[in-house]
Amino acid sequence: MAEQLVQIMGRHRRTALPERKPQWLKVKAPGGENYIRLKQLMRELKLHSVCEEAHCPNIGECWQHGTATFMILGSVCTRNCAYCAVAHGRPPEYDIEEPMRVGEAIAQMNLRHAVITSVDRDDLPDFGAYIFAETIRQIHARLPHCSVEVLVPDFQGSEDAIRTVLEARPEIYNHNTETVPRLFKKARPGGRYERVLEIFRIAKRLAPGIPTKTGIILGLGETNEEVVEVMKDLRAVDVDILTLGQYLRPSDAHIELDRYVTPEEFRSLYDIGMQMGFKHVESGPLVRSSYHAWEQVQAAALA
Repeated sequence: MAEQLVQIMGRHRRTALPERKPQWLKVKAPGGENYIRLKQLMRELKLHSVCEEAHCPNIGECWQHGTATFMILGSVCTRNCAYCAVAHGRPPEYDIEEPMRVGEAIAQMNLRHAVITSVDRDDLPDFGAYIFAETIRQIHARLPHCSVEVLVPDFQGSEDAIRTVLEARPEIYNHNTETVPRLFKKARPGGRYERVLEIFRIAKRLAPGIPTKTGIILGLGETNEEVVEVMKDLRAVDVDILTLGQYLRPSDAHIELDRYVTPEEFRSLYDIGMQMGFKHVESGPLVRSSYHAWEQVQAAALA
């Protein structure tokens, strides 16, 4: 591991950004039969996807393969993270029938693996935990062979909320770390780094058999050495799966892009993570938390 770290040390210094994105960040425009079908299905069932709301660069690839990350509890977030494209403000009252519609959509798609995420709902007494749990139950009831991954907000660290979700038995419990401690206040003003680690401690204590997962976005101003230290912290709380991807600035109103991380750096971080003992590491410029989610489950031998 020391050798890989030496290879990427000192390469985090900011230089002038190129006028155009590097070649490795270019993707095909979305299209295709499955993409159109899935988009129509989302509209018919009045569902949201983080693929659309967060302007994910992989939407064309994932939707063409018939997979999507469903975003429950509305499309307006109570927090205003500096890197996130999802709208923030005062959310409307949530739809109690949404879990049933999500379950129906996933059944129509006949998915093997479904990813469910949400905006932060700090306005709710349980922070939205019940809707997560009910969505898991609705999917399992309609499609027993479908594994369910939940990408949850921090629930303000509430053990009761974490327990509510875990008792519905998702196959993977995912919460994104996003960045290094030094940048937390700037990038995630509503969150705390230590809370992230505590969430995983609680999850492993309540449900040791359910794999945990997290993601980090690079290019916010962190150093590679800081990223490696975060990876060590995550292994110390027994996180199983790690994703590492490139931050892409949604608009001029969002936190400034510090650098484009090279594919070579991502490969080095992959090697370091696997040597640390993560069951699987997905590391690359276009990687997002739910990118190739089913493949991640298979690679980690968790399905």
